[in-house]
Amino acid sequence: MDVRLTTEQQQLRDAAAKLADDLGPAAVSDLADESRIARLDKQLRATGWRALRSDGASGVEVAIVAEEFGRRLVDTPFLGPVLADELARHLDVDGRGVTIVSDDLAFDTRGYPRALSLSGTTVGRADLDAGSGGADLTRASARIIGTPTPLGEVSTEVARRWQALALVATAADLVGCARGAHAVACDYAKIREQYGKQIGSYQAVAHLLAESLALIEGSISILRHAAWAVDELDPEQAIRAAQVSKVYCARAARTVCETAIQVHGGIGNTWDCLVHVYLRRALTSTELWPVSLKEINFGLS
Repeated sequence: MDVRLTTEQQQLRDAAAKLADDLGPAAVSDLADESRIARLDKQLRATGWRALRSDGASGVEVAIVAEEFGRRLVDTPFLGPVLADELARHLDVDGRGVTIVSDDLAFDTRGYPRALSLSGTTVGRADLDAGSGGADLTRASARIIGTPTPLGEVSTEVARRWQALALVATAADLVGCARGAHAVACDYAKIREQYGKQIGSYQAVAHLLAESLALIEGSISILRHAAWAVDELDPEQAIRAAQVSKVYCARAARTVCETAIQVHGGIGNTWDCLVHVYLRRALTSTELWPVSLKEINFGLS
């Protein structure tokens, strides 16, 4: 396995980062900016990234975009449509206009009235209700109406690889959340002063941020392997790599986001501080296709 990104993958990462930096929310108040969201949605449609797998993209490339979007809290549907597209292409049906279901709850539902689900090897489609507010302020969710209508069957191998991709995509979002929250905390530590010095100059704060960075670097490594495994290893090995990645990245992201809140001190517990939005998104991504340590048979510190 070569962990280095190819030239094309680096270009994809740069493009995703630019879109996220230009149009992702920079403050909590931006989450209510409908004109910004409309521009973001238009730009994302133009890229065609919601159909990455239909265009021949690898698991690594899906993870690259998901990570950059998590880093800047991109609040237009991406993961749901990408995973729905992966199922639709194997059934040769139109994957446009649908998102995905996880445990009877569809996410990334803004503008999506229907969703696909996978039960065993059976792919179903269901209509969605109007949705309701949840912990995640950047991604809408909704309940399915009734029982999904079967669309067809996929092979066991396809179903297992799709499960690996779903775990990898959410793990990538977690890594992005950790990177974004850490960056916000570092920026704050450079400008906030106490006793005439920047708080980042104090070891207590600097060590917290350094430990967070170590967790992020570990997460990136384990994610990169799991994303590569989606297409390159046999399905069971790919699933295991994805499960380990999800557990590690979920724990790391929660720690990094909580540390970012701590670094902000009292303001970190206020609504206007952006870091709580990162924590909310990380907790939501953790609960999408959750994995327990019992499933992978060994503990992670």
